[in-house]
Amino acid sequence: MSTPILEVKGLKKYFDIRGGVFGKKVGDVKAVDDVSFTVNRGEILGLVGESGCGKSTTGKALLRLVEPTDGEVIFEDENILDLSKEQMRRLRKDMQIVFQDPYASLNPRHTVEKIISEPLITHGVESSKEQKERVKELLEVVGLEADHASRYPHQFSGGQRQRIGIARALANNPKLIVCDEPVSALDVSVQSQILNLMEELRDKYHLTYIFIAHDLSVVKHISDRVGVMYLGGLVELTTKDQLYESPKHPYTQALLSAVPVADPDYEVDRVILEGDVPSPSNPPSGCPFHTRCPMAMDVCKEVKPEFREIEDQHFVACHLYE
Repeated sequence: MSTPILEVKGLKKYFDIRGGVFGKKVGDVKAVDDVSFTVNRGEILGLVGESGCGKSTTGKALLRLVEPTDGEVIFEDENILDLSKEQMRRLRKDMQIVFQDPYASLNPRHTVEKIISEPLITHGVESSKEQKERVKELLEVVGLEADHASRYPHQFSGGQRQRIGIARALANNPKLIVCDEPVSALDVSVQSQILNLMEELRDKYHLTYIFIAHDLSVVKHISDRVGVMYLGGLVELTTKDQLYESPKHPYTQALLSAVPVADPDYEVDRVILEGDVPSPSNPPSGCPFHTRCPMAMDVCKEVKPEFREIEDQHFVACHLYE
């Protein structure tokens, strides 16, 4: 087993709910509630779950793009939540993010060259000749032409823009990249190109990815291990093969049963979940999933299950396995 590059322990991110005339705090939205996992060097860890389960907030909290409420994020043996702004700025060279929307994440007033060379300038590459060469090299690495550098974002398609976003993330040779639903805004044919590109780059530059998505087939294609999130917490985490062949948590089973299969004769037992996802500002007591779980027991309403290892490298938060 390779060494972990990132260890997350008890990560929480609560957003204040303010109300009344004076805008007093009246509650919390528990966007991320006690999440722990490790990411090994060179692996791709997928994070999946339905909209609003806290995947993107987890990814942003790991990079301190939103400040975590509590917990530890240990990157290469250093808890980044203890770092000052200046130390954090230096560390950003090693930790990058590819955003979900390639239309919103690129400045429409800047040329591609300016967009990609910005991180180089921030981290001390002052010679404009070096910047130009690096921009040209990065554009070729992500499958674009060197002469695209003088164009603006609106002159590219969605897939090409996402490639520019990836080139920007790679500018300073980072070690860890958080990919926040990087293909969800793209056509299916383009999705596969971007996913294949990301895998090639992982092998070429020894990158480590945290890949956030809600599409289980995309995650299956690219991930080594997969974590399933529900209402701000992890409910299951294991290798890709284990998860898709023998999911343990009732929520994971329901998610996987909803994945379409490209065979008209294949009969699948759909698990239909009753009711709606509870609000993260008022989560249910006990297991957060018990209100919709087809296998809920009395203990599920009272006691929150512990997220623990039930088989080799297979972690589940469920009373069925205690």
